[in-house]
Amino acid sequence: MNDLIIKGEKKTYFTPDVNFSASTGICEIAGESYQEETFEFFNRLIAWIDEFIMKVRKPITMNFKLTYFNTSSARAIQEMVMLLKKYQEQGGVVTINWYYQDEEDSTYEEAEDMQAQTKLKFNMIKFQ
Repeated sequence: MNDLIIKGEKKTYFTPDVNFSASTGICEIAGESYQEETFEFFNRLIAWIDEFIMKVRKPITMNFKLTYFNTSSARAIQEMVMLLKKYQEQGGVVTINWYYQDEEDSTYEEAEDMQAQTKLKFNMIKFQ
């Protein structure tokens, strides 16, 4: 299985940097996410996670370092988290690290909502 690396773009629309490692199981999404084809972008990430779960079956650590994301990105991220929840329920080891800048930040509130909806524990980590 190959790593998934996407260099983010900051043009009219913003796409985050993505670095998913098949060998370590450490996956990171960083930057801002508001693009025209949100689900097309995130479907690649979801497909990679699904393949990792099915073929590699190692622990997976998801690091969300998003400073901003729009509503459609939030829905796609929630779909990723639900996939990770399913993996954990099947015995997989899942760690979710959610980095935020401020407790008043909308991304912090989104993470709290996702935790409540999925019953998965997120490690909330403040960063500058």
